[in-house]
Amino acid sequence: MSVADNIARVKEQMAAACLRAGRSRDSVQLMAVSKTHAPEAILEAFAAGLRLFGENRVQEFAGKRDALHGAGIFGEGGASVHCIGHLQSNKVRRAVEIFDGIDTVDSLGLAQGLDQAAMKLGKKLPVLIEIKIGTEESKHGLTPDGPELAPLLERMADFQHLELRGLMTVPPFADDPEQVRPYFRQLRVLRADLSRAYPNLKLDELSMGMSHDFQVAIEEGATVVRIGTAIFGVRSSR
Repeated sequence: MSVADNIARVKEQMAAACLRAGRSRDSVQLMAVSKTHAPEAILEAFAAGLRLFGENRVQEFAGKRDALHGAGIFGEGGASVHCIGHLQSNKVRRAVEIFDGIDTVDSLGLAQGLDQAAMKLGKKLPVLIEIKIGTEESKHGLTPDGPELAPLLERMADFQHLELRGLMTVPPFADDPEQVRPYFRQLRVLRADLSRAYPNLKLDELSMGMSHDFQVAIEEGATVVRIGTAIFGVRSSR
């Protein structure tokens, strides 16, 4: 199936999940995760109507960016590309230059670095705080009951060049999406608790759910689902 056919199928599944949850289809955004895929695949998705994309690595997306710029997909009403991978401190400035949002803020130090870089570039940078739900060593993020989350939230209002929009998570993988449901529910409940504790912060977005479990994520309150394989096919090994 073509990228356009895959997108149409994913959108149908999203609509069905929203219907089951009693939600408006417009309440959930589709992010196409284009990591490891060529610029041509991104252009296919753009031609099919998608405007929100996710990339994991600064260097990889920097290499694609010139080709995408040449195709004229950026600018008003054009594509928006967010960093959805772990961001190292030595790549902060370049990330702020090339991405339209950083969805993986996982420390106070990273937030400070992003704010300073955005200030120098004259940008207002949308960000999400990454929450680690589960015990997998390979996953990044702040734990809900850890000592680092509260200090970050208490400082967020001080960062004039960051726009906090919500939370994201990558839960432990399970073949059965129902086994992942409790993790999605935990993030939704955490967002509600934090919204009460920090009423001045905007925490509207919940970025959660990927190709194998996004329908369950929508049923549990996701506002952004990050879909790679179901749109672009199995990614290359590079």
